[in-house]
Amino acid sequence: MSVTVHERPPVLGAGGHGGMPARRAVLRWAWRMFRREWRQQSIVLALLLLTVAATTLGLGIGANAPSDASVFGTANYVLTVSSAGPPTGGPATGAATGDRLGGTLDALRSSFGTTDVIRHGPKIPFPGSATGFDLRDQDPAGPYGRPMLRLDQGRWPQGPDEIAVTDRVAAALGLGVGGGWDLDGRRRAVTALVENPLDLHDEFALVAPGQIAAPDHADVLVRASADEVLGAGRPAGVSVQERFGDGNTASVLVLMFATVGLVFAGLMAAAGFTVLGRRRLRAIGMLGAIGASHRHVRLVLLADGLIVGSVGAAAGAAVGVAGWIAFSPRLEESLAHRVDRYQLPWTALVTAVVLATVTAVAAAWWPARAAARTPVVAALSARPAPPHPAHRFAALGAVLLIAGLTCLYLSEHTNKFLILGGILGTAAALMLLAPVAVAALGRVAARLPLAARLALRDLARYRSRSGAALAAIGLAIGIAAVVSLSAAVTVAKVTAPSGGNVPADQIIIWLDAERMNGTIPVLSADQLADRRARAGAIAGELHATSVLTLTGAASADTPLDHGGRPVVALGKPTAAPGRPGMTAYRDDESIPVYVATPELLAHYGIAATTADLLTPRASIDGYDLIRRRGAWQPTLQHVSLPDYTSAPNVLLSTEGMARLGLTAMPVGWLVQAPGALTQAQVDRAQQAAAAAGFAVESRPTGADQARLAAQLTAAGIAVALGVLAMTVGLIRSETARDLRTLAAAGARRRTRRGLTAATAGALALGGAIIGTACAYLALLAWFWREAHWLAHPPVFELIAILAGLPVVAYAGGWLLAGREPGMIARQPLD
Repeated sequence: MSVTVHERPPVLGAGGHGGMPARRAVLRWAWRMFRREWRQQSIVLALLLLTVAATTLGLGIGANAPSDASVFGTANYVLTVSSAGPPTGGPATGAATGDRLGGTLDALRSSFGTTDVIRHGPKIPFPGSATGFDLRDQDPAGPYGRPMLRLDQGRWPQGPDEIAVTDRVAAALGLGVGGGWDLDGRRRAVTALVENPLDLHDEFALVAPGQIAAPDHADVLVRASADEVLGAGRPAGVSVQERFGDGNTASVLVLMFATVGLVFAGLMAAAGFTVLGRRRLRAIGMLGAIGASHRHVRLVLLADGLIVGSVGAAAGAAVGVAGWIAFSPRLEESLAHRVDRYQLPWTALVTAVVLATVTAVAAAWWPARAAARTPVVAALSARPAPPHPAHRFAALGAVLLIAGLTCLYLSEHTNKFLILGGILGTAAALMLLAPVAVAALGRVAARLPLAARLALRDLARYRSRSGAALAAIGLAIGIAAVVSLSAAVTVAKVTAPSGGNVPADQIIIWLDAERMNGTIPVLSADQLADRRARAGAIAGELHATSVLTLTGAASADTPLDHGGRPVVALGKPTAAPGRPGMTAYRDDESIPVYVATPELLAHYGIAATTADLLTPRASIDGYDLIRRRGAWQPTLQHVSLPDYTSAPNVLLSTEGMARLGLTAMPVGWLVQAPGALTQAQVDRAQQAAAAAGFAVESRPTGADQARLAAQLTAAGIAVALGVLAMTVGLIRSETARDLRTLAAAGARRRTRRGLTAATAGALALGGAIIGTACAYLALLAWFWREAHWLAHPPVFELIAILAGLPVVAYAGGWLLAGREPGMIARQPLD
């Protein structure tokens, strides 16, 4: 007689793993289960699809937004050479001016090799424009400026009597291709309609290269290092513009916001995969009973996460690309930029798809780990594992919260990587602190009615599932709370009685859209009188009581910069990033300097003085007079002036102007209205100013920010309610047997309604509290220098979040619940 001994199959977690055949079998089983149960995962699929589709559209808009390429082309520096000023030792004749400009251009060509020269003639008057339009000669096939020109109709001008114009110039002057144009006493043939496809607001006339006899100035486009351009060998009288950024900033920002969206989707996915693991618990137990290892059980849910993530991400990318191709042509007018519908940042798009897939796999990892650690007997009996102590998550969550707030604190509102780290750290902390809030809900359940007590204890019992859902709700509410609180800070600033840019009853009409910190066009007396009359008409519409001329100062030896002369201002020098030994100035810390004209001194009741600077500031230590060359040691006199950042606060006397060798330049007009201006008045003034070629600066009324806060608060509440609906649906579907047991025991419909309503209300209240708390902490770190503005909370929005959301959630759960549960015999077996 012989006896055959069979080896016992390895139990769950045993050393044998079955190799690749076992993994292939598990993967096939996971794929079949996905095909069978994909509807139950439609929530996660939809979230990933929407997130990736929105990211695709955002990447398309960011990649095609207006950029420095409209001025630089493919170059990284623009050197502006002015024809103003006589050559050394001679009078300012036309020939001498041309020799000076040509000599400087030759010197730049010999220094940099490949250059692209764009010559600009004097501005040509343009109907409805205060500054006119540009006359330029440029090579359409230039090495760097080629992307800045596009031929829409006709052919490029070639001879001395040919010219091309943009569509707006042609429409205003009644020109057409094939017609003629009398310009500067010469009859020119219009050969083409052209445009700058990177800036559709750029209106100009184009002649063939070398056909402007007396250029006003020339732009030289080069690609070179900072040492080559900014070194001591640069010819005198050449100003430099540097191109900042690598062209990928917009894509990085879009991916930052997409990451936040993926965190939200990942939280919902974690809740969904937890429920999925609970539903498959008996099947997973069967896998363990026939010899599957821990790795195989983990692989089941991880494979499911990979499938869900890849399908949702691929579908989202397809929908996003199709939507971009369909709607991108409609964005050209709003972006003022030609959009190539097939030009997308594909690398960033692939990165978004990979991030979405990784998010789904990461969301499935914790439920997979928990399922793999469930004993076989407990899995076959469908008994849930006991919840982990909440303090384990709280410690790590506290560390991440401190790290996230520290990143926001150190970012100084500029470092995008620290900002991203702060956002992600705070969101991860919210996810880890959510189980603590769920456990707290379970502790307060003892004193509540039966239905609420059962609901809260059920949430605490399944805290791995409800914690992820609570974190998703808290994230949605936190985003809405951040927007509302930030808008409240803005409203508080603009409604403060002092400080800010200008008083509520004043506006500044800037002569040029570049404002005080940019360049001001050089105008003749007649042109200036025309601009003053247009500004007076705008002031008349506001019933202004006074119109005060504001005058800036420019260095006489500083060359023109694209048709204007730079105006000096006070600035704090800082080390230029990536430029050792060089100085940079932040625009938001610059102080405009106005000339102390007799009109200005009389308006503020200041007596004439011989001091260089007049200011109420205690000191100007640490400030430089930027956009002016040479050392500066001014004498200072303290006077009484209003404390506003754009209104006159630092005055330069005429004696100081003479000592520093500066020239007075009108920059705008300060308009005093009889009372605080409304948003409608400001809008009308801005429209009139835009039509005249001006720019209007006013004190924000806060109405737009308050309206945006209300809209985004409502959107955040709507998203939170949607998350609640999905979460409560998952929870109630998982506890269907409990509901049947209650119904069999005689529980009334009111009790079943109370279970769902209490679940929804508790999650809404917990999410509102932790989301608002994290938002306040994040904004304290963000506004740490001016945290006192957070003492003006948006009361209506906070009431809507903290009270309205839980009430609406409870009422919705009560109304939508109560349906008689199906019988046990009608349920499919596992």
